[in-house]
Formats: sequence, structure tokens, C-alpha cells
Amino acid sequence: MLYVNSNGTILSNDGPTIHSGNRGHLYGDGVFESIRIIRGMPVNLDNHIVRLMEGAEIIKMRPPSYFSASFFEEKIIDLLQRSEILEGGKCRISLDRSTGGTYSPESNEVEFFIEVYPLETNNFSLNQRGLEIDLFADLKKAKSNLSNYKTKNGLIYILASIAAKEKDLDDVLISNTAGGILESTAANLFVVSNGALYTPGLEEGCLAGTMRMQIINLAIANGMKVYECNILPQNLLVADEIFLTNAIQGILWVGGYRTKRYFNNTSKLLIELLNKKWRSTD
Repeated sequence: MLYVNSNGTILSNDGPTIHSGNRGHLYGDGVFESIRIIRGMPVNLDNHIVRLMEGAEIIKMRPPSYFSASFFEEKIIDLLQRSEILEGGKCRISLDRSTGGTYSPESNEVEFFIEVYPLETNNFSLNQRGLEIDLFADLKKAKSNLSNYKTKNGLIYILASIAAKEKDLDDVLISNTAGGILESTAANLFVVSNGALYTPGLEEGCLAGTMRMQIINLAIANGMKVYECNILPQNLLVADEIFLTNAIQGILWVGGYRTKRYFNNTSKLLIELLNKKWRSTD
């Protein structure tokens, strides 16, 4: 049996768990974080909560001051234990504006919702087959003060995911209105050329991924050069490697973009370093 925490109330996750007036459900009026669970504990929680609170502030919500990493860690661990998730898993924390109003809310106070799910793996593991990717051309992601945060307005990612399936691809890359490549449907983008890592800068409009920052810090700590910059389609064609990063899967290496094929040596090295980092926190 899996359980959720709906603003302090524990409910079994086998029936309705949100009320009909929930503003996240009605208007996408909220922010969220997806968090990896390893050995029954949330990974990198502090950085997730920082981004969650920054995103809430950007959309004019007023979370209480006690919404800290320790507050949510206690709630997550309680759900994991109730749900008997003692090894690998994932967690999602949502903050929704309180019920009431239509486009004009009655309040900017906040409700939280936490859900947990088991995963078979208890570490970050690299995909055996490289992903096949292409560009998503139907829509562009506009740069704004919302761009770096995980809001509940996810239509561009949904439509991009549908386009990938229609083209029999594993994923597609989303660009900004200036033509710079930002990210995939659910991950940040890294390009490797001559041993250096290149990733879109936050000012370009990509998600400020928590795993993105972990990988940047790990690479620098291990003597790699990292550049945050504009990435264009021609950069993909001359790259030695491409990989994607997100909080749940860690690193996903790309095997092909159109007719171009890639290696995965850097991806292998970084995922080893990533697992070593979280083993060392025991």
C-alpha cells in the first residue's frame, strides 16, 4: 500500500487524494519537485527545497516559514516507511495555491502534497542503449522569470513528448525563441567536446535542474572544464558526446542525433562519480 500526505492528512494512494477545488488541478497553479530516493532517504533535498521555495515566490505564493528541508524530510521519510519503500524510490512534492477563486485567487497561502513511489534500482544507473533524439520544432520555450522553475504548466513538455513518440524517438530537444537549445522533455542537456562540458546557461531559459548543478560541480571538482553557454544545432553535430540529466534517472547518454553517433565515456565516468558521492553520505 502506498500513501500520500495531503497538506498534513495521510491518505492511501488507491483512491481520490485531492479535492475538486485544488488550484493545481484546475489551473496548473503551483510548483513541484521530483526527488530521488536512495536507501530509503531523499537525495539532494536541500537544493530541491530551495528551488521549490524560489518557484513559489516567483508565482506570488506565500509558503509558511516552517516549510524547510527538515520539515519535508520528516514528512517524506514517514511516507516512505508507511509505504514500505526502504531502498530505491522517488518522491514528488507539490505546492498549490490555496483553494478559492478562479484566475483571480482568493488567497496566496499554500497547500502541500507529497507522494512516493518505489523504484527497482537503488542507485543511479546508466541506460544500456543510447537515446535517439531530434529537435522539437512545433513550439518554442519563451524566456521568462518562470523558465528556471518546475511550474505545473507543462504543456510544451507534453506536446514534445508526444512528438517524440510519433517520430519513434526516445526524446526531443526544446529550443528557446532565439533558437538556442535548452533541454529535453524531462532533463537538462550537456554536450561534450574535446573533454569539456557545455550546457545551456540559466539565462537562456532552461530549467535550473538540481542534477544539472550536481554534475557541473562534480565535473569541476574532477578537473573538467564546464561552460554555461548558448547551444545551437550545429554544436550537436560536432560533439563527441551528448547526455541528459535529471533528479530521478541521474544521467542518460545519447547514442544518436539524426545521422550523428556518439560515445558515452564521459557519461560513464560521471555516473560513477555521482554514485560515489551519494554512497559517501552514509
